[in-house]
Amino acid sequence: MNKQLAQGVNHIGIAVRDLNAQRGFYEGVLGARYEGTEEVPSQRVRVAFYALGPEHQPVRLELLEPTSPDSPIALFLEKKGEGLHHVAYTVDDIDARLNSLAEGDIKLIDHVSRPGAHGARIAFLHPRSSMGVLTELCQPASHPGVHT
Repeated sequence: MNKQLAQGVNHIGIAVRDLNAQRGFYEGVLGARYEGTEEVPSQRVRVAFYALGPEHQPVRLELLEPTSPDSPIALFLEKKGEGLHHVAYTVDDIDARLNSLAEGDIKLIDHVSRPGAHGARIAFLHPRSSMGVLTELCQPASHPGVHT
């Protein structure tokens, strides 16, 4: 297995109370391109994606709005308010990566990947193992080895 875990930043996750209330800032002020909204029932969130920068290599922002008062995002908002939630990194063969990390000193929130937005497989590393930053591993649906 390649020692380099991440292939690049996949997106930056930002917790918000209302996706629609954020559009003016992200589109109007920042000039981000709205890419769409999707509900992820397993996570009890609606997500809106925005892209900034060149079309061929954009930086993506994922805004997360809770759809249930007991969702992880709702609990995050209650405790910390709106703002940076996580940084997601693109990986290949996510489940093999998780197994390898579990054998080391990395504390995992997810020991097995789960469904994310856009058909991706995702898993989170505990902030205690990543200098206080909630870290998401993301295997896009187009990568080999994706379980659907």
